[in-house]
Amino acid sequence: MFLGLFVGAVFLIFWIGRNMSDNEPVDAITKSESGKSVLIEYADFQCPACGMYYPLVKQLKTEFGDKLEVVYKHFPLKNLHKNADLAARASEAALNQGKFQEMHNMLFEKQEEWSDSNQALSLFTAYAVTLGLDKDRFLTDIDSDVVKDKVNEDYAEGVSLRVNGTPTFFLNDKKINNPRSYDEFRGIIEQSLK
Repeated sequence: MFLGLFVGAVFLIFWIGRNMSDNEPVDAITKSESGKSVLIEYADFQCPACGMYYPLVKQLKTEFGDKLEVVYKHFPLKNLHKNADLAARASEAALNQGKFQEMHNMLFEKQEEWSDSNQALSLFTAYAVTLGLDKDRFLTDIDSDVVKDKVNEDYAEGVSLRVNGTPTFFLNDKKINNPRSYDEFRGIIEQSLK
């Protein structure tokens, strides 16, 4: 019964996010190089729907290689996810030591482990050590104003672009509806490269 409720909740989040998206152009977020598309994802590391999209986005990056730039933006839903902001800061603290992507991947791949934990900081610190980061620097950076400001700036930027749920994707400065499958997502990227 619990599994059915969980699957139903994830589907509802996905459905709401899909129906709240629109295709209106937005102000330029980033400029793509000739022949290259830019996919910007506003996401929350604790969001189950973001966790479901994580392998799709990862596969797109692999398949399209240099033709697709993927940019991750923080949009922690603090009212819904108690560890989302801390997870965002953990990824930024890892970035300061050159390991953003590795921490990003670990946070999504271990989402179930830390999501509802009251020991999230300890878990994130263990992940940092596993990734070969300097533990003391990681712990200093995760609470630094610079890291907090970066997460807050991404969130504020998302709000200004009418992001109201996660994940929200922009492809070449246009908000897109969340694709329902990998093939649909790949088709959207292919069209953007023509």
